[in-house]
Amino acid sequence: MGRMRSALPFDVWRMLRFGAVGLLNTALGYSLILAGLALGLGDIVSNAAGYAAGLTLGFFLNRQWTFGRAGGFRPGAVARYAITFVVAYGANLSVVIAAMSAGLIENPFVHLAGNCLYSVIFYLGSARFVFVGRADAPAATNAKLPGVAT
Repeated sequence: MGRMRSALPFDVWRMLRFGAVGLLNTALGYSLILAGLALGLGDIVSNAAGYAAGLTLGFFLNRQWTFGRAGGFRPGAVARYAITFVVAYGANLSVVIAAMSAGLIENPFVHLAGNCLYSVIFYLGSARFVFVGRADAPAATNAKLPGVAT
């Protein structure tokens, strides 16, 4: 019987780059949260500023370095990135809420499990939904106007 292969690419180096970008955007986001708190901006504003900066840095580094899309900016990529974040973060919160419902309150392993699920979903969403296509793929041309990229 032949060996079955997954349709998903297994690229360890790309996964490591994604992880490195995650560490960088976490460091930036957390630093801004701490700075906001020190400036008296409060939890909500500080957290929002930290996440916004971290997600922005993550988008551009992942686009250029992790997934090799430096050759062009695809329409809708920012919206797809935002959707992917919301889905991944929602899954993270679902793990935490389910654990709380089961009586596991303030358990760091619950948050670790949620964060792992978040990371896997964000990676797969980025690889398969956000940064799709090849960076070196030629631009499509308009049939009515040859040579004009669409």
